[in-house]
Amino acid sequence: MTQHALVAGVGMIPFVKPGKSEPYSVMGARAIRLALADAGLSYDQIQQAYAGYVYGDSTCGQNTLYQVGMTGIPIVNVNNNCSTGSSALFLARQAVASGAVDCALAVGFEQMVPGALVNQFTDRPSPLEDFVNVAQTVQPAPDAPMAPHLFGTAGAEYLERTGAKVTAFAKVAVKARRHAEHNDKALFREQISVEQVLASPVIFGPMTRLQCCPPTCGAAAAIIVSPAFAKRHGLRADVAILGQAMTTDYSSTFQEGSMIKVVGYDLAKAAAQQVYEQAGIGPEAVRVCELHDCFTVNEVLSYEALGLVPEGDAEKFIEDGDNTYGGRVVTNPSGGLLAKGHPLGATGLAQCTELVQQLRGQCGPRQVDGAHIALQHNLGLGGACVVTLYGLA
Repeated sequence: MTQHALVAGVGMIPFVKPGKSEPYSVMGARAIRLALADAGLSYDQIQQAYAGYVYGDSTCGQNTLYQVGMTGIPIVNVNNNCSTGSSALFLARQAVASGAVDCALAVGFEQMVPGALVNQFTDRPSPLEDFVNVAQTVQPAPDAPMAPHLFGTAGAEYLERTGAKVTAFAKVAVKARRHAEHNDKALFREQISVEQVLASPVIFGPMTRLQCCPPTCGAAAAIIVSPAFAKRHGLRADVAILGQAMTTDYSSTFQEGSMIKVVGYDLAKAAAQQVYEQAGIGPEAVRVCELHDCFTVNEVLSYEALGLVPEGDAEKFIEDGDNTYGGRVVTNPSGGLLAKGHPLGATGLAQCTELVQQLRGQCGPRQVDGAHIALQHNLGLGGACVVTLYGLA
């Protein structure tokens, strides 16, 4: 990166169950207006926009942004499966850091349909089908949806490899609800126990229903600016993107016979290493992290892939309480995907919103003490992983 890009404004609307939301264009426009207000900017100051969503027509971004203004700017529509929101953020940051523009907008939204853990469009193939065909590592069970089958198998492999107990996964789900209790934008805020998690219906392998994120509808946005633009317009310039990387699959994903690698371990590990090198900061400096907990299994795997703990030490990290308040790295203070929900295109920008507000000290009862460096991890199978490191400028 040629210069640090700054996050001038963020905005997010509450996530809701499918069938209960406004149209995607209304949700997206609301998030954009919140980000503009947070930054103290008007829409005509935005020079480029990147709109992320998974399910929709090719110019849903235009339909959404036109609700806010029509200024003739480039609008790029982005789809990278579950990492779509962070992919839009990656492009906005890249445009600013390169000097191509001084002010760019990233917005993500999703209007999903009812039916947890199933393909969201019955008249289209699952976006994971081609991925699995390439991987040729697993044949999905006839009664198991694709994604939980993949992650459930990875979870079983992890337990066998490390000797960890299945309760480690369940405790991640309990933590997610505990953190979400103070997040009014999260879908599931009621508290649960390890016993309830383990007693909920088995989805696949060691994973039960309460260890799987719900599909939701929602939107989030972020405005990225250059330091010169911030100074020129008197904007707050306290949160900078210190490092950011996007990775796609390596041959190891498909050739090493490991389901842990199939679900993105090597992508996350490589992206994190690139980010730490860019920033000159190691994982030991991270105090708050929003990572992609689509399933409890992925949160546990990501602790190790992101370098927060050595390989094989995730269970100890959980048992010692180092993944929550009072511990070493507060992971998913928002409640994460498990409690907040997962509107595919919006998730990465919702993570960004939470971390920017944490660094600003704006999170009230869920504020993380000493939050000066924040890490974000957003994964999409198929595959793409975006890791972003934020810090106080």
